[in-house]
Amino acid sequence: MFHCAGCNAPLFASDAKFESGTGWPSFTKPFIPGIITTVKDHSFGMDRDEVLCSRCGAHLGHVFDDGPAPTGLRYCLNGVALKFEERP
Repeated sequence: MFHCAGCNAPLFASDAKFESGTGWPSFTKPFIPGIITTVKDHSFGMDRDEVLCSRCGAHLGHVFDDGPAPTGLRYCLNGVALKFEERP
């Protein structure tokens, strides 16, 4: 399980992780609906959807619509914003 490094909220399960070829940890879906928030990000001359932790507001990365099935989404996250914990 991948948790928010800021508040320890459970964000993404390992079974949603995939190799995107980008060098960033990538996931197809959040662990729990509503555990993340997306906002429009127009920084650096780009139009992107920023991903935030819904609990503490920490910046996690961005989500794109070029991911694999079944969601077609690629949550492209900053590894420093996540901490990995094995499920009991």
